[in-house]
Amino acid sequence: MDSISLIRTPIEAELEAFKKLFDSSLSSSNALLDSVVSHIRQRNGKMMRPILVLLVARLYDAVRPSTLHAAVSLELLHTASLVHDDVVDESTERRGQLSVNAIFNNKVAVLTGDYLLATSLVHAEQTKSHPIIRLVSLLGQDLADGELLQLSNVSNHSFSESVYFDVIRKKTAALFAACTKAAALSVDANEEEAEFARLLGEYIGICFQIKDDIFDYFDSKEIGKPTGNDMLEGKLTLPALYVLNNTKDDAAREIAIKVKDGTATPDEIARLIAFIKESGGIEYAIQTMNLYKEKALGLLASLPDSDVCTALRAYLNYVVDREK
Repeated sequence: MDSISLIRTPIEAELEAFKKLFDSSLSSSNALLDSVVSHIRQRNGKMMRPILVLLVARLYDAVRPSTLHAAVSLELLHTASLVHDDVVDESTERRGQLSVNAIFNNKVAVLTGDYLLATSLVHAEQTKSHPIIRLVSLLGQDLADGELLQLSNVSNHSFSESVYFDVIRKKTAALFAACTKAAALSVDANEEEAEFARLLGEYIGICFQIKDDIFDYFDSKEIGKPTGNDMLEGKLTLPALYVLNNTKDDAAREIAIKVKDGTATPDEIARLIAFIKESGGIEYAIQTMNLYKEKALGLLASLPDSDVCTALRAYLNYVVDREK
């Protein structure tokens, strides 16, 4: 059995129910909106975040309608943030597919993102849970805060790992943590169980983002972005930060400053990437990712063994071992 099948096995029926609710949430009589949504749905992918919601809910109880609405709400909020991020970053592609702003325009992309965000809040309300509504609202704040923090850090000439982790906790880990905590809340888990779930999601999210950042150092059409794309946007991620803080190579540091200023040439970025790879940056990032993986596995080890725990361990392994 492949890893995705193993992950989905305990929640096959629940996942089908999620898909139906998610599809119905995006149906519209507006022809333009329907065209944009149809384009977005082409990259539905493996639905890893909704799967995480359903699995964590199953840790504590059976999946309920509130669980499904929470999963839809969070996936819509995530999708809205991606549509808006592509406008902010002036990106023309996401995961190998043309972005909404590239096919339509920025106005359509922003308004579609707003529609998805509003629909997310509608589904949050349908959970009938004030803690989940608050969780979704706070997540919206965190995602925007993380994006602004990242933008402000681009012009900062320091190479801070702590700022990097602040950004990924708000931009990525917060989303996974919201998925796992909302799942627990949707089945009336107690406060201690909800915090356990939140922490598990945070560790998974950190692993997910570090893995994504490692991808930027390798060229692959499957990943859907060229090597050095983050640097072209002025972003220095964990592999680069480690090397820059542990080298006396003035040339590398000068290129890194140019990356942050947006003046580095593609050739300079290629040289910096090669230097980072030669200097152990990728190995350091993998080591750091594996530390968070072990923390997540430690949490799961404290639970009674079950098919759901097996699926969650497979989920974690997939996040760390995936190739795109």
